[in-house]
Amino acid sequence: MGEWGFLSKLLDKVQSHSTVIGKVWMTVLFVFRIMVLGAGAEKVWGDEQSKMVCNTKQPGCTNVCYDHAFPISHIRFWTLQIIFVATPTLMYLGHVLHVIQKERKLREHLKSQAERVKLPKYTDDKGKVDIKGELLASYMTSVVVKILLESAFIAGQYYLYGFVMVPKIECTRYPCPYTVECFMSRPTEKTVFIIFMLIVSCVSLLLNVIEIFYLIGYRSKKHHAKMTLKQRHLYLPGTEESSKHASRNKENFCHLLSCFFLGGDFK
Repeated sequence: MGEWGFLSKLLDKVQSHSTVIGKVWMTVLFVFRIMVLGAGAEKVWGDEQSKMVCNTKQPGCTNVCYDHAFPISHIRFWTLQIIFVATPTLMYLGHVLHVIQKERKLREHLKSQAERVKLPKYTDDKGKVDIKGELLASYMTSVVVKILLESAFIAGQYYLYGFVMVPKIECTRYPCPYTVECFMSRPTEKTVFIIFMLIVSCVSLLLNVIEIFYLIGYRSKKHHAKMTLKQRHLYLPGTEESSKHASRNKENFCHLLSCFFLGGDFK
């Protein structure tokens, strides 16, 4: 598990800059993928090639049959899947850290300058990030890329191995002298792990899809609330906006009266 430590620390930093669904996705990645892969799956697949028995003594035949059945081992395939799926999140983290650093310098400049300057947009005084604007676009892009990668790896797993570890493999590749039958060790146990990792991939994919709709709904709700507040402020008595609005209504009413009584043109 030591080789996963650096990736785990990076992904842990993303927790504070993600949505609730994003935090659940992170938990799924840590607990049900990295920990299970490191603690159990590597031991189950440790004897994958050495314990495969074929009914021939032809030198090289066993290796060729193994390569034919498994172009890439399940462990390495799942490791690549974790790295690729986590990469968009790490890129989003880089964007967030850049924004935090940029706005931290802006706040320091605000304290030292008296004139009016541009205020921080994405962070508050405590450094908490508000996912909107460019950050929202970056976050949604990372989620969409994760959806595409998860789908590609699920399809790739089905294309390469299927979803069941068959106990017997038939091979006719050179240098095998005839149709050779090879037998895998612990096929049922490996099938359980294959199905488990497939379910975790599907759950991860589903969480990413839900997060897309959550982000769209959340930002739409905030935008609607902002527009409602703006309209209330517009018609609030005593404000400059309400005075201008009332003045325009008065001018339009006077214009209509003059046109009606004097026979002017209604425009």
